[in-house]
Amino acid sequence: MSQTDEEFLKQWMEARGITEVECMVPDLTGVARGKIVPAKKFFRENMRLPEGIFIQTVTGDWPDDEDYDKLVNPTDIDMELVPDPKTVCLVPWAVEPTAQVIHDCLYRDGTPVDLAPRSVLRRVLKQFELQGWEPIMAPEVEFYLVKQNTDADYPLEPPIGRSGRKETARRSYGIDAVNEFDPVFEEMYDYCEQMELDIDTLIHEEGAGQMEVNFLHGSPMDLADQVFLFKRTMREVALRHNIYATFMAKPMENEAGSAMHVHQSIVDKNTKENVFSTPDGEPSELFFHYIGGLQRYLPAAMSLMAPNVNSYRRIARFNSAPINVQWGYDNRTVGLRIPHSSPANRRVENRIIGADCNPYLAFAASLAAGYLGMVQKIKPSDPVSASAHNLPYQLPRNLLDALALLRTNDELKHVLGERFVRAYTAVKEKEYETFFAVISSWERDFLLLNV
Repeated sequence: MSQTDEEFLKQWMEARGITEVECMVPDLTGVARGKIVPAKKFFRENMRLPEGIFIQTVTGDWPDDEDYDKLVNPTDIDMELVPDPKTVCLVPWAVEPTAQVIHDCLYRDGTPVDLAPRSVLRRVLKQFELQGWEPIMAPEVEFYLVKQNTDADYPLEPPIGRSGRKETARRSYGIDAVNEFDPVFEEMYDYCEQMELDIDTLIHEEGAGQMEVNFLHGSPMDLADQVFLFKRTMREVALRHNIYATFMAKPMENEAGSAMHVHQSIVDKNTKENVFSTPDGEPSELFFHYIGGLQRYLPAAMSLMAPNVNSYRRIARFNSAPINVQWGYDNRTVGLRIPHSSPANRRVENRIIGADCNPYLAFAASLAAGYLGMVQKIKPSDPVSASAHNLPYQLPRNLLDALALLRTNDELKHVLGERFVRAYTAVKEKEYETFFAVISSWERDFLLLNV
């Protein structure tokens, strides 16, 4: 940490009487790993964590022994944690004045840990910087409020609102449906304001108890940090009101899945003009090349945008989610929607990403695909004006197939980092094996006495 950064953090914490600091690192799943330390100790000692946290599965397991030593140092070395002062904010629900800070991970020689999600996103952003481009993003995050569920064998249910009843019908954009949970969202907005998260609008989505929060546009790293912090905050707010908030892609079988739609555009670093538009306001060649890159590479990047076995239950025909990489103007059935906008705001909306993603890795994947399209001058297909749900599947239907595509795509591996791709696919393959070992209730229902 530089002296300037340290001075800023000291002044920030002293002004707020901070007594504890949560030192956080997002892992591959998007879970906050780290340490909680007294504020005075935060400035006295360097924070460290073992490198192995980046190859831990969502179940707390690791890839098989023969893979482990190839992915990380077999001695399980420490990483140095370096706080990013731009991410410091309050923990609004803490009893004592507490700060939370997202950290970057470095090796002892000062090089970034290439397995860390923030490092992966920063690596992709560097490629844009070298071309004189600056990506802009604006995510829309969907999630469900559900009744508390302490037994995993029972399906999830919508929560009870102020009326004392649970939702039984789909209430897209319903104001009264949001008002059912006013105390929850009032606290959500209060916490987000204290944390300086750029929350824009809140709407009720299609599913029972399903909501969507939109963020203001900004730099990909800043927005990934905000989504990471928001997920943690929303879960905490819900718990304080005796319900759950879940970002699972498909938490309930008869309800719509939850996406994270991400609007993205590219500006020239020097002029700050949108490179997706020509000076006379028409779509530029770079705009079409960006779409072409998304079309070619997103199927291979799918496991970074749909990272869990549950993610692929959302990708189904006529299920309010895209099944292909078709594109179109103001068409919500395609994977790549072009909203109506002014030339300055011309952008692409990636509708494939699930709400269960790690935002750093999902942003990195989408940007990597678009970047490759721009530098390789890839032409897109013709836009679709009818329903793309009637067209063939172009996206992988399960996690294992998606991982196989990522493993064999040399262009994506080069942009994202080959060692990261090896580690990520090994972790996710281990998760799939763990899932596949579980016998489901469907199998007992239909196979137990019939086969």
